[in-house]
Amino acid sequence: MQTIHTDIFILGAGPGGATAALFLAKENIPCVLADKAIFPRDKICGDALSGKVVEIFNRYDEKFIERLSLDPIQLNCWGVEFVAPNLESLKVPFKINHAEHNAIRKQAPGFIAKRIDFDNFLIDEVKKQKYIRLYEGCDIDKVERASTGFILYSKNKEIVFHAKLVIAANGAHSDFAKEIGGIEVERKHYCAGIRAYYKNVSGMKEGNYIELHFLKDFLPGYFWIFPLPNGEVNIGLGMRSDYVSKKKIDLKKKLTEVIEKYPQLKERFKDAEPTDKIRGYGLPLGSKKRKLSGDNYMLV
Repeated sequence: MQTIHTDIFILGAGPGGATAALFLAKENIPCVLADKAIFPRDKICGDALSGKVVEIFNRYDEKFIERLSLDPIQLNCWGVEFVAPNLESLKVPFKINHAEHNAIRKQAPGFIAKRIDFDNFLIDEVKKQKYIRLYEGCDIDKVERASTGFILYSKNKEIVFHAKLVIAANGAHSDFAKEIGGIEVERKHYCAGIRAYYKNVSGMKEGNYIELHFLKDFLPGYFWIFPLPNGEVNIGLGMRSDYVSKKKIDLKKKLTEVIEKYPQLKERFKDAEPTDKIRGYGLPLGSKKRKLSGDNYMLV
């Protein structure tokens, strides 16, 4: 059994955990970053990175965004189109604080990239940092409070970590978030979402605008179409979990119905083919204030 002592232990190496580690490394602050997966690995997501994400990474290192913008894993995205139930649409270009600076460099204000690719891009950046100790394939299955912080045990107790501060970035459904952070699944403040990948979808927008469609018989939910590299698109449905339960909606069945029966979408999907099966996941909404920190821990 290996014992490791660290001031900061980050649980989960997705975008939240990896970004926290990178900002610590920028300030020459050591940390341990652990994830149960071995990268690259996939996560269910819409795959869009808004201007806020770009702004955060520009604060970390502007060259990071430059490298991402040149990588074929992503598409430059210049805005979003909202389509109302009456089919009227509103196109909104993305805006960020450094708009003039980015215009000079012709840097897009947003990006779209599959999570399997973007998360791995982040991990490649993590691996360059001497202040980050990365543990992939490290499944933490037991956490104990200690007088100095927390003790975290990997599966089979192969590695035991002693940490003064834990940054839990392994999701709202994690044992840490529930048992220590006190996060509860409240359907009124959760969204049920499903995602599928397709190719050969027509009518994609100039500037790689992402699309949000509000359909008359699927309110208060929405249907999205996000363009991806290599002619693929990410499509999906999202609706507040309590409405899904109350209305007994089969989201997978509904997704197929949307692209086959709605006239404004049927034509665009007539030659489309799925490239992956439909997958779903629940995510917390920002409609409720939640406690995100406590003694010796923070939640991402």
